[in-house]
Formats: sequence, C-alpha cells, structure tokens
Amino acid sequence: MALLLGYDVGSSSIKATILDAQSGRSIASASSPEKEMPIIAKRPGWAEQDPGMWWQHLVNATGKLRRSSNVSLKDVKAIGISYQMHGLVAVDRQGGLVRPAIIWCDSRAVDVGRKAAQAIGKSRCLRNLLNLPGNFTASKLAWVKANEPRLYKRIYKVMLPGDYIAYLMTGQIQTTPSGLSEAILWDYRKGGPARFVLDRLGIDPDLIPDLVDTFGLQGELTKEAADQLGLDPGIPVAYRAGDQPNNAFSLGVLEPGQVAATAGTSGVVYGITDQDRSDPKGRVNTFVHVNHQPARPRYGVLLCLNGAGILNSWIKHQVCSGMEYPQMNDAAAGIPAGSDGLVILPYGNGAERTLENRLIGGTIANLNFNIHTKAHLIRAAQEAVVFALHYGLQIMQKHAGVKVQMVRAGHANMFLSPIFASAFATTTGATVELYNTDGSQGAARAAGLGAGIYRNTRQAFSGLECIKRIRPDKRHADAYQQAYQLWLRQLEAQMAKD
Repeated sequence: MALLLGYDVGSSSIKATILDAQSGRSIASASSPEKEMPIIAKRPGWAEQDPGMWWQHLVNATGKLRRSSNVSLKDVKAIGISYQMHGLVAVDRQGGLVRPAIIWCDSRAVDVGRKAAQAIGKSRCLRNLLNLPGNFTASKLAWVKANEPRLYKRIYKVMLPGDYIAYLMTGQIQTTPSGLSEAILWDYRKGGPARFVLDRLGIDPDLIPDLVDTFGLQGELTKEAADQLGLDPGIPVAYRAGDQPNNAFSLGVLEPGQVAATAGTSGVVYGITDQDRSDPKGRVNTFVHVNHQPARPRYGVLLCLNGAGILNSWIKHQVCSGMEYPQMNDAAAGIPAGSDGLVILPYGNGAERTLENRLIGGTIANLNFNIHTKAHLIRAAQEAVVFALHYGLQIMQKHAGVKVQMVRAGHANMFLSPIFASAFATTTGATVELYNTDGSQGAARAAGLGAGIYRNTRQAFSGLECIKRIRPDKRHADAYQQAYQLWLRQLEAQMAKD
C-alpha cells in the first residue's frame, strides 16, 4: 500500500493526514494542539510565534496518526507541506532561530512597505511585482534590519514557515517561485527573484534561499527528523505551498475562472487567471499559482480578510460561554437575515489589505438593548465576514478580472455553518460547492503528484467529491443586499474617522 502524508502548518494548529494513494481517500487525520497555538503580541498590531512550537506540534500530530491509524506509517511514500503564508523565519549559519517568526497577521511593516512602494515607484511595482510591497515578508525583513540590526547581522537565510518545516525535515534551505511571490520578491517580467526590491530595501540577496519547484523532489527525510516523527528516513518531501494556493489545489482549482474559498482564522477567496493583472491599490494580491509555467501562466488572485473565524471564535469564548459552534449556528438560524440592523465590522485582527492596510479595529454598531440578543451577535458576526469578503470581491472582479460565479470550499470551518454558507452564496450571487477535503489532504495529494506516484492531476483528485451545493436563496436576496448596504455605510463611516 502506498500512503501519502500531508501537513498543514497553520497559525492555530498543525494538521496531518494520511491518504491512500490508490483510492485518494483519507485514512486518518490528526491535529495538535487541542486548543489554538498562542500568538505573541508584544505591541498592538504585532504577531509572532515560535517556529519550534510548529515543529513540536507537527511531531505530536504525527504521533497521533501513528497511534490512531490501522496502517503502518512505514508505507508513506511522499510528504507534502502546506503552510501559513507571508511569515518571516530567520536562521543563523548553524540553522538556529535568530528571533521568533513574524507571522501573516503582523502589521508592523505597513509603513516600510508604503515607503518602499514610493521609492521604487508604484508603476514599476505593479508592472514587475503585480503587487505593492505592502506588509509582506520582504517588508518585515526590512523592518528587522532597521529596528533589530544586531539580530539582522546574525541572519544567514530567511524562510517562509513552510520552508523552515521542510528544512527541519530535509536539512536543506530552499524556497519556491510561488513562495517568493507571496513574499513580494518575485519579478514576473524576468521570471526570477526581484533583485531591485532587495536593493531598495538594502537586503543582501544571499539571504534568499535557492529555488526548487513546487512539485518534485525537494529533499529527503533525514534520520534525525525521521526518528522524531516515527517515520523511515529517505522519504521524499515532494511539495510545498502556501495555505491558500494549496487550498485551491486541494479543491482542484487550477484553471482560469475557477475560484476557491476558505473561512478559517482568516477568510480568503482565491481566483485563478492567466492574465498578469493587479489592483492598483494593492487591496487584492496576485501570486504565482502552484501549477504556473512560463509558457502556461497561472496566477492566483488572493483576497484576504484577517478577521474571519477568529471573530467567530471571539464570539464563542467571550459571549457564548458553554456553547459549541453547532449550538451557535442553531441560535443564529432563529434571527432574520440582516440581524435586525446589528452591524459588526470584522477588522480586529491586524491591518487589512482590502482597506489599503488600515488598522481600524473591530466594531459592533447599532446595538439596541431592547431588541438584540446573544443570537443576534452570533448571526451578525457570520454576516460580517460574508459582507467583508463581498466587499473585497468587488475589487477582485473590477481590477483583477476574476469572475466569480461558482466557488469551491472545503466542508470545514465557517462553511460548516448553514447560515454562513447560505449568506455567502446569496450575497455574492455565487453557487458554493463544498468538498470532502482540507489543506492537509491537498498537501498529501500534491506530494503524490510531485513524487511521480500520480501521473497527472486527474489521478491525484481521485476520491475528491462534492458533498454539498448551496445556491443563492432568492427569498432572502433583498434582505441581504439591504443589510450589506447598511454594513457598507458603517464601514465607510469608520474609515472616514481613521
């Protein structure tokens, strides 16, 4: 039996899945920790994590697989890695960590990115990078150089979170074109690292790792790593990709016009195009997709909302003590669309790209003590995420040319809520298809493709099934549009104060 092992290294938890290569079905999954991993926030807008914590929970999740599965992990033939995007991991010459990782929702480098865009020139950024430097990995590294010069001098290489996990597995420090594009260090015109960005930021090009393909042999599991994971040494690591390109892959979203979505800690819509177009304000971002080839370009246009599932989690823990998510969903179902005028802005998890990297914070507005209940807050929070994604979709369709008629998502996270899924479909006008997959399953399938176990994507997606289809609900379309307009007015008023 040939097994494939996929890891999804998130900021909340690490998930691991064993996939039967022949049937394409999950045999066992496990995650660690039981509760969300902590995020270090020494100052408002900062967000850091210890990469050693990621590895320890990856080891723990693998141990759970080994104990729960009826199959031997000695049959694992390839490993794939999905990871939280845009983070900065810095190591010294001995491979030791120089500092905690600065992760995706950290806002400290907003001004660095803004100044870099001005210095390089907005038109050149959009032409060569298809993005503005923004609050991405390159800007975070420049922040370290300016504010922590002694630490910066110790840096031998910088990596994205998935690069670091692959390094711990294989002993090789590498990255991918897709990875460099999410760091805003990929020159689309030259098809290589963006040296002009490094020069402007004063960053030594030698800090950037060597490139490997997204699919293919990226190293083999060392004995040290194998001993920790309970696996055999020599297993190939055959794939790595950021969580959103990987989520798209896991759903079979590879061709122009196809769209993927997810609503975990953050909310994301990710559409595929073959056109190198960009938003002039950098509110949505264009990256190299996992199946991109110079002669057959595939770009992923990403809309990100930092505060999605984390808002739902905040409501659960701060407002709904003792309730689980299914109970919350049942309570929300008793409230009409629009939450009787209660409005929530879900912007309490860092600077938001769709708001041009503004940090406006979360807002609860129009609260009426005589009308609104806990159930209203639950529903308003779910609608807030939908409305914020819809707001970004208007930008994506106008400036990046991505048409949204059907959206694929995993049957997980906020899409488990019937209220959320129906509100999303009805507000956006897109049919939503939910599939029996997640990021770790996608990484496992991709590893099979990268290792040559699958000859093509058709084989790789064996076992992938649509388990639910949600169409726009015409009965509530007007109510949602009216609620969205009320929400939009609140957003505009809040932004005017900023």
